[in-house]
Amino acid sequence: MTAEADRLDQPGRTTPTGGPAGPGPARTARRLLRSGRLRWTALALGGYAAVRLVGLAAVVVWGHRLDPGQSALHRLATLWDAQWYQHIVVHGYTDRLDVGGYANGVPYSTLAFFPLYPWLITAVHAVLPLSVAGSALAVAWAGSLAAAWGVFEFGSRLYSRPTGLLLVLLWGALPGAVVESMAYSEPLFTALAAWALLALLLRRWLTAGLLSTLACLTRPTGIAVAAAVGVAALLALVTAVRRRDATGWVRPVAAAAVAPLGFVGYLAWVGHRRGRWDAYFEVQRAWDSHFDFGRSTASSYYRLLFSAQPVWLTEAVTAIVLIGYVVLFAVGVLQRQPPWLLTYGAVLLLVALGDAAYFNSRVRFLLPAFSLLLPAALGLARLRNRAATMLVVVSAAACSAVYGGYLTWVYPDAP
Repeated sequence: MTAEADRLDQPGRTTPTGGPAGPGPARTARRLLRSGRLRWTALALGGYAAVRLVGLAAVVVWGHRLDPGQSALHRLATLWDAQWYQHIVVHGYTDRLDVGGYANGVPYSTLAFFPLYPWLITAVHAVLPLSVAGSALAVAWAGSLAAAWGVFEFGSRLYSRPTGLLLVLLWGALPGAVVESMAYSEPLFTALAAWALLALLLRRWLTAGLLSTLACLTRPTGIAVAAAVGVAALLALVTAVRRRDATGWVRPVAAAAVAPLGFVGYLAWVGHRRGRWDAYFEVQRAWDSHFDFGRSTASSYYRLLFSAQPVWLTEAVTAIVLIGYVVLFAVGVLQRQPPWLLTYGAVLLLVALGDAAYFNSRVRFLLPAFSLLLPAALGLARLRNRAATMLVVVSAAACSAVYGGYLTWVYPDAP
């Protein structure tokens, strides 16, 4: 940026023609244009949209071949968990449902699903001329774009803009990325998590705390965001004590206190409604979701390796993806990523590996773990051969698109 440009950006300065330099927003826009930030953001969002459009095209083509009578958009809007969220919008939270009856001796209940996503669906449905299913898909797609923006910004601020760009492209080309285009809560959750972590990176403590509590109102894994805020706050507190800073600890501690409120509040509400403190965990038993310290995961790997039973493609993909994420986390540790960022990825990994729930859903559980992709994005950004980088991204997007079509139309269970 030139010295003349610097002078034009200062309040009260005039242009070479003698007129005022312009209002604040105009100066801000000029700074953004000169820095290339808007161009990079547009490139990141456009690239992400292109990757997801390829995925959607695969879903449409696959659906046309297998079920011509059903719209691909309707399929994406109503598949599996999407129906549960829409049931909450229409009927509110109910303790018992005529959906699959009982499992593990426990009736299915919509109380298992956190409320922020249904609340937003309700708001959109009230304002726009969309069906409940259409509103659910609209919120999810808006969440995906917000998440893509946040993921790009985070990678850009932590490392570089090329790293941020590749990070968001890789996130959009994950094996389970079709869920980013479904009426699920993962897109919204990833958006809140990404912007919360960015706020932590920029030391905007209260913003991080508020976004964390919203993430905790979206999915139970919001506790990973709260844990990251807590670790960052603890480090800030230690630094303040060492420097004898009497006020430097206030905002971090306040953020840490606010961060888990959504999680704690919802569990308390379910407990009050059911009349027992562990009511939420009892509800989750219907899905066989409880922490078993990895026994179920180990059993699944054992069956894949030593059993002669047929194996679904999803099982093989899940097994490979989990190993890949563990390796990427280890690389992140070696790269000395910030402790609070490692905490976020570690908690998500711990939940995915240690939960007894459905093995093939682990890929979806780790969809918000974009931070674990940082070593891959950083490595690709450092490649001098751009053709090789593009080949990796395009190949990942193509494989993700094909696998997304398979998950949507062929695989008989939830992604």
